[in-house]
Amino acid sequence: MDMLKEFRDFAMKGNIVDLAVAVILGGAFGSIVSSMVEDVITPLLLSPALEAVHATDLDKLDWNGVKYGKFLAALIKFILIAFVMFGLVKAMNRMLKKEAARPAVTPEDVLLLREIRDSLQKKG
Repeated sequence: MDMLKEFRDFAMKGNIVDLAVAVILGGAFGSIVSSMVEDVITPLLLSPALEAVHATDLDKLDWNGVKYGKFLAALIKFILIAFVMFGLVKAMNRMLKKEAARPAVTPEDVLLLREIRDSLQKKG
């Protein structure tokens, strides 16, 4: 039973739960990016290039058995994910810098204690 308790404590640590949430959100984000590449970018931006090589689907482009179309689609997805993640990290860093730059508010009781100390030192 001790081992089960230890495993439960390990599994319920904040880092493990945060990681699980990140993996789930990452999977959902991946499907959004895939849809964006396949359903938006490919038809709108890549259609002229695909028509030039007489292809209708980016994933079906190949040359002597080398499926470079799938590679191009994966490359576009990677670039989009990397760009969005860069933007998120940059925004988070900006927010953290603003919080760090803001001076901490001194509690009222500490201010009163300082006044008492200062007045005692003057009398002293």
